[in-house]
Amino acid sequence: METESPTSSYENLLVWQKSHQFVLDIYQMTQQFPDCEKFGLTSQFRRAAVSIPANIVEGYGKRSSADKARFFNIAQGSLNECRYYLRLAADLGYAKTEQHFTQINEIGRMLHSYTKKVLSSVK
Repeated sequence: METESPTSSYENLLVWQKSHQFVLDIYQMTQQFPDCEKFGLTSQFRRAAVSIPANIVEGYGKRSSADKARFFNIAQGSLNECRYYLRLAADLGYAKTEQHFTQINEIGRMLHSYTKKVLSSVK
């Protein structure tokens, strides 16, 4: 029986695992937001959070390093968008976000490192 290599699936990528957990945490956090935010901040925040692991998955499946890096860059943009939504949620008094800032900073560092590794494999 053949064993799976550590990166034979996007699910084995630590950056994907952590970004997926971030999405689950954001869904839980936004459930507590006021009903008036259902189609505003809650919807936008969830969409941006889901975009992070979704773009990692899409990039993972691409053959060229340039294509991979492009999707990882999109994931980074969504991550930055979530950074703002965390700030906004805290400033509006909707949630305590310190833990989420810690998560997002870690994911950002990992995504940056992973992108650098992909791009350096081109040479």
